[in-house]
Amino acid sequence: EMLQAHGAGEGPAWDPQLGLLTSGEGNINLRDRSGNAKVYLKDAGSNGLMFDREGRLVICEPVRRRVSRIEADGSTTVLAATYDGKPFNQPNDLTIDRKGRLYFSDPCYGDRSKLELFDRSGRAIEGVYRIDLDGSVTRIITHEVDRPNGLVVTHDDRYLFVADNNNSQGGARKLFRFALGADGNIDPASQTLIYDWGTTRGPDGMKLDAEGRLYVAAGLNRPNPPHETADPATAGVYVFSPEGELLDFAPIPRDETTNCGFGGHDMKTLFVTAGGTLWQIRTAVPGAPAWPPAASTAA
Repeated sequence: EMLQAHGAGEGPAWDPQLGLLTSGEGNINLRDRSGNAKVYLKDAGSNGLMFDREGRLVICEPVRRRVSRIEADGSTTVLAATYDGKPFNQPNDLTIDRKGRLYFSDPCYGDRSKLELFDRSGRAIEGVYRIDLDGSVTRIITHEVDRPNGLVVTHDDRYLFVADNNNSQGGARKLFRFALGADGNIDPASQTLIYDWGTTRGPDGMKLDAEGRLYVAAGLNRPNPPHETADPATAGVYVFSPEGELLDFAPIPRDETTNCGFGGHDMKTLFVTAGGTLWQIRTAVPGAPAWPPAASTAA
């Protein structure tokens, strides 16, 4: 069911008091629990959104090239803005582990003239980073994937799923899984291909339900030549088992399907952003985000 025709380009994040926040039209927008929509934070320049385990809003800001957090008093804390003294590319999406450590992806889409992160050979780095509780930032993925986008740490902290979505011609459109150590670093040798979207649009944002199934926004309904095909129509939400088996597909009749997130009074509504529109799908199993705590989902 389509809920909104505009204003919901990315980053759905649910708060039981506020309602649903999305990134769209340059702002962070709010759809309250009664379905009323308004601008929540103007000119945010945001993409991925997430509430941490204390209910604070964490924001990927590709326009300002940083990751920030809105504190309980309304002030803003910049969590990460540079690495090795160089600004990030376009912080895109994020996830959190049980210890409260944040992980975010840093791809570059569109104009690449402002890239400043390179390896010793001069190759651009589009990496994945971890923000520890002490504020230190560590790069955990450098070139293991082509262009990282959506991220999810599993409920037991054993694995990190990474959407590799390079929409350049011939780029990767794959979903990978990595073993995640207790120190928050991946094991590169554990890299496992879960699904390959071939030449259509690849995986974008994703979330887990309470039983560990993975819901991935991906695909296209109309081709975007020469970079992306759509044969057949593939836009929607792909549902994978915890082991990586494709279980189901929920088509969304709007390009591009960019992200999803659980919410609602029972956390059994999957909100989906697609081409600026907002959709909802009722699910049999609730989601299990970091916030709100499971005990409060029926509030």
